Amino acid sequence: PTFTSEAPAVSAALSSGLTIQSSPVEEAGTEPPYTIKAQVPYLQGSDDVRVQNFNTYLKQIVQNEIEGFKTNTLAFASTPPIVNGSSLEIQYIVLGQRNDIWSIQFLVYFYADGAAHPGHYSISVNYDLANGREITLDELFLPGSDYLNVLADISKADLSTRDIGFESFSTGAEPLPENYARWNLSNEGFLVITFDEYQVAPYAAGPQTVTISVSQLSDIANPNGVLALFGK
Repeated sequence: PTFTSEAPAVSAALSSGLTIQSSPVEEAGTEPPYTIKAQVPYLQGSDDVRVQNFNTYLKQIVQNEIEGFKTNTLAFASTPPIVNGSSLEIQYIVLGQRNDIWSIQFLVYFYADGAAHPGHYSISVNYDLANGREITLDELFLPGSDYLNVLADISKADLSTRDIGFESFSTGAEPLPENYARWNLSNEGFLVITFDEYQVAPYAAGPQTVTISVSQLSDIANPNGVLALFGK
């Protein structure tokens, strides 16, 4: 499916009037058999070089996943095929957009022919369009605030209430940068942490998402960062 949404009117000149659209990618091969379907997001409505650079950046993310699928997943496909071949599908969702900050999540689904089950993972993009760069998680918080421990405490408390076997996978929520690399900001006022499958639960439980209210993080939020913007 194509995820298409129109950016709301905002005061910042650069994002005002922009819409996010999808450019489809479809590819198939026979030796080994495979199919690729992807949606590449791009901003429409401005010739500003920063917008074009962002579009190139998003396109490159999708292209990298396609190349990785061909190089890695297809290498494990059965020859001759056992079922209908291997597949890759890439979708995206715009979780948040305030002023010139864009928060996008890519959802990647892949299958290698002959495998017991498909795989899924996500990629988070949090981008400052005005300054033409990715936003890092630490920028959201005050220096020295020990934000990873705060996020880990909240996440572990939440995950431990779910019937997902978290106890056996709790190391996936420890306060390490790699465990909190997939995050987004939502227009509803949440910091959204995504834990991909196997990270904090067995495959059967699927990926897990912890949503943390921006207001819950007010004590450690950088007043000059973007958390305040999404908490309004």
